Amino acid sequence: MNRLSNKPVPGHAHSPGDDHDQAAACDSLNPARSDERCGACGPAAGAASVPSPVPGATEAGRSYRIATMDCAAEEAEIRRAVDGLSGLRGLRFNLGQRLLTIDADDSAVEPALAAIRKVGFDPQPVAPAVKADGHSSGDGHDHEVVRGQLPKLAAALLLAICAEVIGYFAPETLVWRGAGLAVAAVAIWLAGFDVYKKGLTALRHGRLNINALMTVAVTGAFVIGQWPEAAMVMALYAIAEAIEARAVDRARNAIKGLLALAPEEASVRQPDGSWATQPVGVVAVGALLRVKPGERVPMDGIVRSGQTSINQAPVTGESIPVDKGAGDPVFAGTINDSGTFEFEVTAAASNSTLARIIHAVEEAQATRAPTQGFVDRFAAVYTPAVFVIAVAVALLGPWLLGWTWLQAVYKALVLLVIACPCALVISTPVTIVSGLAAAARRGILIKGGIYLEEARKLKAIALDKTGTITEGKPRLVDWSVVEAGTDPAVAEHIAVVLASHSDHPVSKAIAAGLRPNSVEARNFTALTGRGVQAEVDGVTYVLGNHRLIEERRQCSPALEAQLKRHEEAGRTVTLLATPERVIALFAVADTIKPSSREAVASLRALGITPVMLTGDNQATASAVAHEAGIEQARGNLLPEHKLEAIKALQREMGPTAMTGDGINDAPALAQADIGVAMGAAGTDTAMEAADVVVMNDDLRRIGEAVELSRSTHAVLWQNITLALGIKAVFLILAVFGSATMWMAVFADMGASLLVVLNGLRLLGKAPKG
Repeated sequence: MNRLSNKPVPGHAHSPGDDHDQAAACDSLNPARSDERCGACGPAAGAASVPSPVPGATEAGRSYRIATMDCAAEEAEIRRAVDGLSGLRGLRFNLGQRLLTIDADDSAVEPALAAIRKVGFDPQPVAPAVKADGHSSGDGHDHEVVRGQLPKLAAALLLAICAEVIGYFAPETLVWRGAGLAVAAVAIWLAGFDVYKKGLTALRHGRLNINALMTVAVTGAFVIGQWPEAAMVMALYAIAEAIEARAVDRARNAIKGLLALAPEEASVRQPDGSWATQPVGVVAVGALLRVKPGERVPMDGIVRSGQTSINQAPVTGESIPVDKGAGDPVFAGTINDSGTFEFEVTAAASNSTLARIIHAVEEAQATRAPTQGFVDRFAAVYTPAVFVIAVAVALLGPWLLGWTWLQAVYKALVLLVIACPCALVISTPVTIVSGLAAAARRGILIKGGIYLEEARKLKAIALDKTGTITEGKPRLVDWSVVEAGTDPAVAEHIAVVLASHSDHPVSKAIAAGLRPNSVEARNFTALTGRGVQAEVDGVTYVLGNHRLIEERRQCSPALEAQLKRHEEAGRTVTLLATPERVIALFAVADTIKPSSREAVASLRALGITPVMLTGDNQATASAVAHEAGIEQARGNLLPEHKLEAIKALQREMGPTAMTGDGINDAPALAQADIGVAMGAAGTDTAMEAADVVVMNDDLRRIGEAVELSRSTHAVLWQNITLALGIKAVFLILAVFGSATMWMAVFADMGASLLVVLNGLRLLGKAPKG
């Protein structure tokens, strides 16, 4: 189902001409690595030739992995590089995975790749090994890269310390000075070779990123004779960058670490009745699989035999295992707690609920939250401004403040080191992704950072009745004999046999709520729109609605009073009658969920006004709303009426959410500021329709999402304040105080680590039971 609003759509493909020119702004989280930078980063030089693009081809285009593409600055540069090429239909970026998908004619692919290589990038066709969750498993290389760099970084730090010792204690002789220069040069080469390479490429293309700034600063320090400090700065920078990248990687992979739980193999029944272990990637829909106690369910399916209880927390966030039997759905990645069962596969491994969750959250990571947009715009101005200030300090300091030229140049170099906006630009994506992961642990799938941020502003929330506040299944809640002297057991026996021969939901609820017996009936007749009729022991009985009894002229003032009491309570009443009299009545209702009262109370505590919107009659709506603690309830609403009700709530109260099933409530979901689908585990339509998906039926998750949104917003602005505050202090110290270059490195990297760790605190928010 397509959304009917102009809301941002996560994961949409941009055209080459889109305006995404945010210089030096990090749009995504970096993987752990030693040769790339997570702030305003730049591409590596010397792009290699690219093999044939065919291996990376997909139905949506050809995909390429670009190791140095993980910021909005790189995205903007690639867009500019290919802008105007004929045959190019669009580009799609997944900066978190460093993937570029090119949608173009075959003849336009090579020119596009050549243009991208020309500006210093190295696109490589994607040929991933697909895992059980349907996602590639190529990210582990980044961890190996970091491990391989550790010995080199340790050696660089030791050599930098040696250079400091030589510079401080050694005699001022040509031999010792030469030795110190040599040791410092080796330390810089070990720690900063890749930085220099990328920095020169960035300068050649006129980009002021961290690599360019570090290249200028370290080279300048070396030239003016501060070679021990230049070596220490480069070594500390490289080590802090590696630590920061590993910390960032934790947030970036939080979703996959949480959800990529489906096993790689499954026990599959063979045509001869035997069982064989096969990779889930080759198991076809319709195959019969077996799961033993303690094992994880490998694929989505429907139980065909066996009884068990399953821990569904990885998918739905439910803390209590759910009983499963024949006909019940099971989801990939969930845990079989007790008995062995067999199930029929209903979805391929790449299209399981688990895989769709991962895909949805990955797309959510690629969307830009409002705060991130602000940070990007600020960072685009910040770095060039500080570079201009540094040049002004170097040129004007001696004239205006009486500094020596070496003092002025040194202070300017310190400014360059702390000019990088890394801590600022990385503060938002780390926090947003941590918030998305924390929500997923609660069984709340948020489709983008914009919805994670905007949920805190909600003033009203419209709730559909059936399946949202109530169970969505009618149940027999009360029954009684109408006429004194009637044997209740006889009335029950006759009612259950009549109800069991009807497919109507109300009749099914009555049959399920009464005790089965061996009474025999004959000559069953369906009374369309009214009930059912049959003979028992030669007597004709009817089990029907109020209308049928009125048509038979069997209503009395006393009976009408009983019916009115039940109907005002929101119940549907069915009556059992003979040709002469009514002998019993049965009240069926869609009962509210046990969690609904608590959920409504939590929304009120958050300052959000709950309103019920339902197509049911007003009496039922008012009764259910009163039971749930909702003051406003509007019944008899068609879909277009719900749409108008949402508009009215937005005018009267402000930002409004709509909670429904994602199908019948489509217009209202689209109009609402945030659309929420309930109980959507395994439901494609609901997962596509809503901005927020609650994977189980627990209405309390909505209040938790609002609380998480408020926590995320608070952490975002804590990080922004922290990053800018530290920068401001050291900028003042650099110009008017005695800040050194290595202090500047600690200020830059320390601020980055602080905001990363602060953002990761959201991952530690435990799901509520």
